[in-house]
Order: sequence, then structure tokens, then C-alpha cells
Amino acid sequence: MARDLVYRYGLLVLLAALVVWFATATPEFATVRNLLVILQSVAITAVVALGVTVSLVAGGFDLSAGATVSLTVMVSAAAQVYFGLPAWVAVLAGLACGVLVGLANAALVVLGRVPDLVATLGTMFAVQGLALLITSGQSVSSGATFRGEPTTGRISEQFLWLGRGDVLGIPAPVVIVSVVSVAVAVLLTRTRAGRLLEAVGGNAEAARLAGVRVGRYRALAYVVSGFLASVGGVLLAARLGRGDVGAGSPYLLETVAAALIGYAVLGANRPHALGTLVGALFVGVVINGLTMQNAPYYAQDLIKGALLVGAVLLSFSSLFRRTGGSR
Repeated sequence: MARDLVYRYGLLVLLAALVVWFATATPEFATVRNLLVILQSVAITAVVALGVTVSLVAGGFDLSAGATVSLTVMVSAAAQVYFGLPAWVAVLAGLACGVLVGLANAALVVLGRVPDLVATLGTMFAVQGLALLITSGQSVSSGATFRGEPTTGRISEQFLWLGRGDVLGIPAPVVIVSVVSVAVAVLLTRTRAGRLLEAVGGNAEAARLAGVRVGRYRALAYVVSGFLASVGGVLLAARLGRGDVGAGSPYLLETVAAALIGYAVLGANRPHALGTLVGALFVGVVINGLTMQNAPYYAQDLIKGALLVGAVLLSFSSLFRRTGGSR
């Protein structure tokens, strides 16, 4: 009984304990302003992680999500600075990047029958290279040069609002991630497509024998993952106000951590939207708390990794409990 309670609620208790500890050690941590800072900082991680979650539900794993964020940042910024395009065109161009990356992953996995990890790893390197190639490895900002000529474009205020604005005092990225979260949760739990995605992830061969078009749903999962990664990229570009080379690189570790930590939320032992959101919040609280305590930056990855390992072990403990033993 006690072991089951630890498994189901252990991560939530740990999160609460971290909040109490950080709030006690640093009173500024427990303020409404800092809460909004945490939520805004985890919004991009959560959006991208929700896409990774959809790929996990279908039995895949999208390692190209962080690279897709980088590509979207560069494309959406370059569209405005280099070509003087309006904000809505820049947003559509960025979202199109994510869809195209998702289609490329789908083609490799479904048509090429390349293992998911290998396919998305290869896509990750290709997309990273493409992001650098577009701007010759340079950051994109107002006054930058393009092909040796000065540019006159700039990041528009309408675009910047997506990353810096607010709705009734709530940061715009938090509002956007809330909408995305509800959409993903409804997709996975309330629609036929969501049930079939889970069936494909649970047992692809059984789903195929039942008449499910496995390839189509695996492709859908990667397109959704790519699309949500590009949503995160648009938000990141809007928050930065420029296109920084490699801006999306840190998001690979953080989104994977959020999605995997989510396995242990409420003892689900499977990818799900609520768990991913809690996982993203978990990562955000740890980073914010350590930063406010002036923890050395080189120690933060070690601490995040240790917490991730603990959460994964907590998740696997359910497998041991249900099967009645360990290997």
C-alpha cells in the first residue's frame, strides 16, 4: 500500500517539497511575479514536450524537436529581418518548417522503415545544419547583413507580443500553452485518433491486424510533434526578439526530461499530457530555484539529470510491482 502511494504521488510530493524548500531558502521564490516567470519560462518547454509526448504515445521518439525549434527561430526571424515580411507570414513560415520536419521524419520511419531513434537523430543533425545554412551561421537581428548587403527589416511588435505580451496580466506564452495542452489532452483522450495512436504505441502488430493503418497514425504523430516544436520555436523567437543560432538546442534535454518525468505522474507509467505538463513545471521549478540560489550553472545539468533518473526509476518501479518482481 505504502509503495503504491509513493509510486502514484511521490513525484508530486517531491515537487511540493522542492517548492517549500526554495521558498524557505529564498523568500522571493514564493511570489506571484516569480510564479509567472516560472510559468513563462516553462511554456516553450511544455509546448515542445507535448509534441514529443504524442510521438511517444504512438511508440516513437522525436529527437529532432530541439533542432526544429532552432530552425523555426531562424526562419521566422529571417522572414521579417531579411525579407521584410509581416508577422503573420513569419509565423506561418515557422510553423511550416515544423510540419515539413514532421513529414520528413514520417517518411523515414513509415516509408523507409528506419528505426525511430536513428531516423530522428539523423533529421536532428540535418535540421541543425539547415538552420545554420539559412543565415550562414550568423544571428538574425535588426541591422544584420544578408548576402553582404545591409537589411532594413525588423522584428515586428505584433510578433514580439507572442513572446512578451500578456492577456489580462497572464503572459501570452502561458495562455498559448494552456490552449495547446487542452487540445493535446482532448486529442489523446477524447478522439478516435488518440485512441488509435495509443493502440499503435501499445502493440503495433495487434493494431495492424485489427485494421488500423499503423503507418498513417505514426506519421500523424510525427507531424504533430514537428508542428508543436515549431510553435515553441515561434514563441522562443518572439521572446528573444532575434534569431540566435542554436537557440533551440537546450530544449532537447528539457523536453525529453519533461515527457519522461511525466510517466511517473499519478502512476500512469505512460506518456500523457498532464504528466508532461507537471514534468515541464518540475524542470522549471528546479532551474528557477537553483538560479535564485546562485547555484553554479555547471551543476544545474547534474542536478536535473539526477532528478530525471529518480523520476524514471519511480516510473519503472510500477513495472516491477505489477509483474511481481525485478529482472
